[in-house]
Amino acid sequence: MDFSAGIAEEKIKAALQKGEFDNLPGKGKPLPKDDLTGVPDELRISYKILKNGGFVPPEVQLKKEMVTLEELIAVSRDNKERAELNKRLNEKIIRFNNLMEKRKISQSSAFHSHQNKIYRKLY
Repeated sequence: MDFSAGIAEEKIKAALQKGEFDNLPGKGKPLPKDDLTGVPDELRISYKILKNGGFVPPEVQLKKEMVTLEELIAVSRDNKERAELNKRLNEKIIRFNNLMEKRKISQSSAFHSHQNKIYRKLY
């Protein structure tokens, strides 16, 4: 254990003895489930940092917009409006595919195995 970890451990022990952790919210309840369980271990912390910082990668933002457009198309009753929404959706799909190709993510076996889980967890 390095020096700073030792100091931290001592401060935690002292706080426990003083009862500083006795009245914390959620005491005695299970911790919330990790919302990135489908993300590989080596990517989990970076995704968590990005998510906590409010950053959404461009491909995830595009996916969100695509899902929204798909939902609007599904409920639209106006053919002209539906055609415009389909046009916008197709543009987003092309941009998404170009982005994925540029990043060579589509060739990553790790991405393929976790793709849907990653998208669901990030938005």
